[in-house]
Amino acid sequence: MIPAPSKCIDRNCKHWQGYMPSPINERSILRGLEPTEEFCTAFPDGIPEEITYGTNDHTKPFPGDHGIQFEEATETTE
Repeated sequence: MIPAPSKCIDRNCKHWQGYMPSPINERSILRGLEPTEEFCTAFPDGIPEEITYGTNDHTKPFPGDHGIQFEEATETTE
């Protein structure tokens, strides 16, 4: 089961890439979820929970973000 949409999806971050399998962890067990982890360009090994479900909107540098912060995705018309 995929968890409820994160703030990264709700805010339409252009760097969000999807879900990947992750090891069973306390977060997934407490939520009764299959072990999945969201990832993006900034956090290829998994987005920290305080960004995906917490209060950090990632508009400022965050440890481990490879210099990439939130940017809203824009649609292009051709």
